[in-house]
Amino acid sequence: MESLVSKVLDEVDIQILDLMQKEAQLSNAELARRVNLSPPATHARVKRLESEGFIKRQVAILNQEKLGFDLLCFIFMSTNIHQAEQLEVLEKALSSMPEVLECHCLTGEYDYLLKVANKDRKELESFIRKLNKLGIARIQTSLALREIKYSTVLPIVDQ
Repeated sequence: MESLVSKVLDEVDIQILDLMQKEAQLSNAELARRVNLSPPATHARVKRLESEGFIKRQVAILNQEKLGFDLLCFIFMSTNIHQAEQLEVLEKALSSMPEVLECHCLTGEYDYLLKVANKDRKELESFIRKLNKLGIARIQTSLALREIKYSTVLPIVDQ
Protein backbone atom coordinates (compact mmCIF):
# COMPACT_ATOMS: atom_id res chain seq x y z
CA MET A 1 0.00 0.00 0.00
CA GLU A 2 2.57 2.55 -1.15
CA SER A 3 0.78 5.87 -1.20
CA LEU A 4 0.31 9.05 0.77
CA VAL A 5 -1.28 6.94 3.52
CA SER A 6 1.86 4.82 3.91
CA LYS A 7 3.88 8.00 4.37
CA VAL A 8 1.59 9.02 7.25
CA LEU A 9 0.94 5.56 8.74
CA ASP A 10 3.60 3.03 9.66
CA GLU A 11 3.17 -0.75 9.53
CA VAL A 12 2.03 -0.91 13.18
CA ASP A 13 -0.64 1.75 12.56
CA ILE A 14 -1.93 -0.27 9.62
CA GLN A 15 -1.94 -3.46 11.72
CA ILE A 16 -3.90 -1.67 14.46
CA LEU A 17 -6.44 -0.33 11.95
CA ASP A 18 -6.83 -3.74 10.30
CA LEU A 19 -7.35 -5.53 13.63
CA MET A 20 -9.80 -2.90 14.86
CA GLN A 21 -11.91 -2.99 11.70
CA LYS A 22 -12.15 -6.78 11.91
CA GLU A 23 -12.49 -7.12 15.71
CA ALA A 24 -13.53 -3.81 17.26
CA GLN A 25 -14.26 -5.47 20.60
CA LEU A 26 -10.57 -6.29 21.24
CA SER A 27 -9.31 -4.90 24.52
CA ASN A 28 -6.40 -2.48 24.40
CA ALA A 29 -4.23 -5.13 26.12
CA GLU A 30 -5.07 -7.76 23.48
CA LEU A 31 -4.56 -5.26 20.65
CA ALA A 32 -1.16 -4.35 22.15
CA ARG A 33 -0.20 -8.02 22.39
CA ARG A 34 -1.09 -8.65 18.74
CA VAL A 35 0.96 -5.71 17.45
CA ASN A 36 3.87 -6.24 19.89
CA LEU A 37 3.58 -2.89 21.69
CA SER A 38 2.92 -1.93 25.28
CA PRO A 39 -0.72 -1.14 26.15
CA PRO A 40 0.04 2.57 26.80
CA ALA A 41 1.82 2.90 23.43
CA THR A 42 -1.05 1.13 21.67
CA HIS A 43 -3.64 3.32 23.41
CA ALA A 44 -1.72 6.45 22.35
CA ARG A 45 -1.63 5.25 18.73
CA VAL A 46 -5.37 4.48 18.72
CA LYS A 47 -6.14 7.95 20.14
CA ARG A 48 -3.90 9.54 17.47
CA LEU A 49 -5.59 7.52 14.71
CA GLU A 50 -8.97 8.71 16.01
CA SER A 51 -7.92 12.35 16.27
CA GLU A 52 -6.42 12.27 12.75
CA GLY A 53 -9.68 10.87 11.35
CA PHE A 54 -8.47 7.40 10.32
CA ILE A 55 -10.99 5.90 12.77
CA LYS A 56 -14.40 7.56 12.36
CA ARG A 57 -16.21 5.63 15.08
CA GLN A 58 -16.68 2.14 16.50
CA VAL A 59 -20.09 0.52 16.21
CA ALA A 60 -21.93 -2.76 16.71
CA ILE A 61 -23.30 -4.19 13.46
CA LEU A 62 -26.79 -5.50 14.10
CA ASN A 63 -28.57 -8.41 12.43
CA GLN A 64 -31.27 -6.83 10.25
CA GLU A 65 -33.33 -9.99 9.85
CA LYS A 66 -33.41 -10.84 13.58
CA LEU A 67 -34.65 -7.31 14.22
CA GLY A 68 -37.46 -7.69 11.69
CA PHE A 69 -36.07 -5.64 8.79
CA ASP A 70 -37.03 -8.08 6.05
CA LEU A 71 -36.83 -5.66 3.12
CA LEU A 72 -33.46 -4.37 2.03
CA CYS A 73 -33.98 -2.05 -0.93
CA PHE A 74 -31.78 -0.18 -3.34
CA ILE A 75 -33.52 2.92 -4.60
CA PHE A 76 -32.22 4.84 -7.59
CA MET A 77 -33.50 8.41 -7.77
CA SER A 78 -33.40 11.26 -10.25
CA THR A 79 -34.28 14.81 -9.41
CA ASN A 80 -34.90 17.95 -11.42
CA ILE A 81 -33.33 20.06 -8.69
CA HIS A 82 -30.21 21.94 -9.79
CA GLN A 83 -29.94 24.79 -7.27
CA ALA A 84 -27.23 24.17 -4.66
CA GLU A 85 -29.44 25.33 -1.78
CA GLN A 86 -32.32 23.06 -2.82
CA LEU A 87 -29.95 20.10 -3.24
CA GLU A 88 -28.61 20.76 0.24
CA VAL A 89 -32.16 20.68 1.64
CA LEU A 90 -32.87 17.42 -0.22
CA GLU A 91 -29.64 15.79 0.98
CA LYS A 92 -30.26 16.91 4.56
CA ALA A 93 -33.76 15.39 4.39
CA LEU A 94 -32.37 12.10 3.02
CA SER A 95 -29.65 12.05 5.70
CA SER A 96 -32.21 12.49 8.46
CA MET A 97 -34.40 9.55 7.38
CA PRO A 98 -33.70 6.60 9.71
CA GLU A 99 -34.60 4.04 7.03
CA VAL A 100 -31.73 5.24 4.84
CA LEU A 101 -28.62 3.20 5.65
CA GLU A 102 -26.55 4.73 2.85
CA CYS A 103 -27.03 7.58 0.39
CA HIS A 104 -24.70 8.16 -2.54
CA CYS A 105 -24.64 10.97 -5.09
CA LEU A 106 -24.01 9.39 -8.51
CA THR A 107 -22.89 10.16 -12.01
CA GLY A 108 -24.82 8.65 -14.90
CA GLU A 109 -28.50 7.96 -15.37
CA TYR A 110 -29.55 8.51 -11.74
CA ASP A 111 -28.59 11.24 -9.29
CA TYR A 112 -28.74 9.24 -6.04
CA LEU A 113 -28.61 5.67 -4.80
CA LEU A 114 -30.16 4.84 -1.43
CA LYS A 115 -29.75 1.66 0.57
CA VAL A 116 -32.90 1.40 2.66
CA ALA A 117 -34.05 -1.02 5.38
CA ASN A 118 -37.78 -1.54 5.89
CA LYS A 119 -39.71 -4.08 7.94
CA ASP A 120 -42.36 -4.76 5.31
CA ARG A 121 -44.02 -3.55 2.10
CA LYS A 122 -46.21 -1.05 3.97
CA GLU A 123 -43.12 0.64 5.41
CA LEU A 124 -41.54 0.70 1.96
CA GLU A 125 -44.67 2.26 0.45
CA SER A 126 -44.72 4.91 3.19
CA PHE A 127 -41.03 5.62 2.61
CA ILE A 128 -41.53 6.05 -1.15
CA ARG A 129 -44.37 8.49 -0.43
CA LYS A 130 -41.95 10.52 1.72
CA LEU A 131 -39.51 10.57 -1.19
CA ASN A 132 -42.20 11.74 -3.59
CA LYS A 133 -42.91 14.73 -1.31
CA LEU A 134 -39.27 15.79 -1.71
CA GLY A 135 -39.73 16.45 -5.42
CA ILE A 136 -38.01 13.37 -6.77
CA ALA A 137 -38.60 13.10 -10.54
CA ARG A 138 -37.94 9.39 -10.96
CA ILE A 139 -37.60 6.46 -8.57
CA GLN A 140 -36.56 2.89 -9.35
CA THR A 141 -36.64 0.41 -6.47
CA SER A 142 -34.91 -2.96 -6.42
CA LEU A 143 -35.41 -5.41 -3.57
CA ALA A 144 -32.47 -7.51 -2.42
CA LEU A 145 -33.43 -11.18 -2.51
CA ARG A 146 -30.44 -12.36 -0.48
CA GLU A 147 -27.08 -11.10 0.60
CA ILE A 148 -24.06 -12.67 -1.07
CA LYS A 149 -21.41 -10.58 0.69
CA TYR A 150 -21.50 -7.85 3.29
CA SER A 151 -18.36 -6.27 4.65
CA THR A 152 -17.17 -3.06 6.22
CA VAL A 153 -13.53 -4.21 6.06
CA LEU A 154 -11.26 -2.14 3.80
CA PRO A 155 -8.42 -4.12 2.15
CA ILE A 156 -5.62 -2.13 3.83
CA VAL A 157 -3.32 -5.11 4.43
CA ASP A 158 -1.79 -7.04 1.54
CA GLN A 159 -3.09 -10.59 1.62
